[in-house]
Amino acid sequence: MGGEWIVSIGLDLGTSTTKLIVSRLRVEEVAAGFLLSRYEIVRRELLFAGPVRLTPLLDTGEIDGEAVAALVAADYACAGIEPQLIGSGTILVTGETAAKSNAEALVHRLAGEAGRFVAASAGPDLEGVLAGRGAGADRRSLAVPGTVANIDTGGGTANIALFRQGKAIATVTFHVGGRLLRLTEEGQILYVAPALGAWLRYRGILLCPGMTAELPLLREIGSGLSRVLLRYLAGEPADEESALLALGPLPTRLPPVDEVIFSGGIGELMRTPPPQTIAETARYGDMGPLLAHCLLEAAQEYPWRQLPAEQTVRATVIGAGVQSMMLSGSTIHADPAALPLRNVPALPVELPADAEEWPGLLQDICALGMRMFDNAASGAARAAPFALAVRSGPAATYRALTLLAESISRAWDGVLGRGRIGVVVCETDVGQALGNLLALRQTGRNRIVCIDPIRLESGDYVDIGEEIGGRTVPVIVKTLVFPLTKREGME
Repeated sequence: MGGEWIVSIGLDLGTSTTKLIVSRLRVEEVAAGFLLSRYEIVRRELLFAGPVRLTPLLDTGEIDGEAVAALVAADYACAGIEPQLIGSGTILVTGETAAKSNAEALVHRLAGEAGRFVAASAGPDLEGVLAGRGAGADRRSLAVPGTVANIDTGGGTANIALFRQGKAIATVTFHVGGRLLRLTEEGQILYVAPALGAWLRYRGILLCPGMTAELPLLREIGSGLSRVLLRYLAGEPADEESALLALGPLPTRLPPVDEVIFSGGIGELMRTPPPQTIAETARYGDMGPLLAHCLLEAAQEYPWRQLPAEQTVRATVIGAGVQSMMLSGSTIHADPAALPLRNVPALPVELPADAEEWPGLLQDICALGMRMFDNAASGAARAAPFALAVRSGPAATYRALTLLAESISRAWDGVLGRGRIGVVVCETDVGQALGNLLALRQTGRNRIVCIDPIRLESGDYVDIGEEIGGRTVPVIVKTLVFPLTKREGME
């Protein structure tokens, strides 16, 4: 059957480094016996991997947006592509860089300039999952029984994603990274990250800018950070130390881990000889080389199998550019004038078995969504305020879908107003039928986009691109988690 190629990019603005890759994705219509045909991404090829560069910062501690834009333009020129040729991709701001005061505005600007359908993303959960995909942990988990954990450690954070049977089943992030402590080759401390400082004080270690650290103390710090992370990964309950280093609340326990993969800049440094002096430790201006070997040494104390990563320093950006996009089903309803849509927050709803409860439930859910997400004040008349994510649904009978369409339409009346876009994301293959019924009820009022089969969770955002082949649309599910305020002491 026919198909087409989509050029995709991935850009990772990390705590330490910035990376860009260009790939292409082959989309084809696939027949499945007596079932409806569907579109799938049948091939993914990496076309260009730009150099790993230090993330440019201004003296104020903000990201240097003009310098980043220049790096992107230089990589595009080397790859021989123009922005208008880019049909998909993700721009991520990761680690401590997401806390910079201009991070959110910059990542949205870059996404808007990078191509036709490029997502702007931030958030450790998505970062961990994409890094795991880029490192090959998801594919490894399809080949072996049990759980594969990918630990992607960079300058500011260690993002852990657990995979089983190809699916991400858990994520957790720790403030463990090479640039949490910056120092000169003589051992003079230049910077101590706030999260690291709190943990050091708990340990009774005094370390401040201007002081000089000896190699044994740096080894103690690297080993301590490594063991806090690995103890928790090995199934020990969360304690005060792990809570101090955790980014967000920790689950009480993680599922048992059978195999571990290390990626990120720290994963790459594990392949180099261990540093023997302060100067070797600080060759990048931080403690990354030492932390890498402390983490590697501590991992030997646990029974899990350790495997090499398919990608290390580029794992996250490979995941963003090659693995982030999915396709909707071939049975969808999408008003072409409503697409593309970006940064649409998900509002999940679990439908009760009793259809008589649907109107009241959906009315309450939609009213909540409008209060939480309405962007009418911004003047974005075409923007959808939220995506109603129907995570469980009725049997696909005409009567059930008619009742559901009527209930959703009533819930939208007085909420969406007129000239807006009503978005429904279905977990089951009812997008076209439900969308047609909604369009009939919203004729002259609002445009309808109803896609399937995609499951959205609370806190997810979704980007929906223009139609491919007239029967499917590209979809990127992501997070947009930026700190509300600049953390005290954060550069």
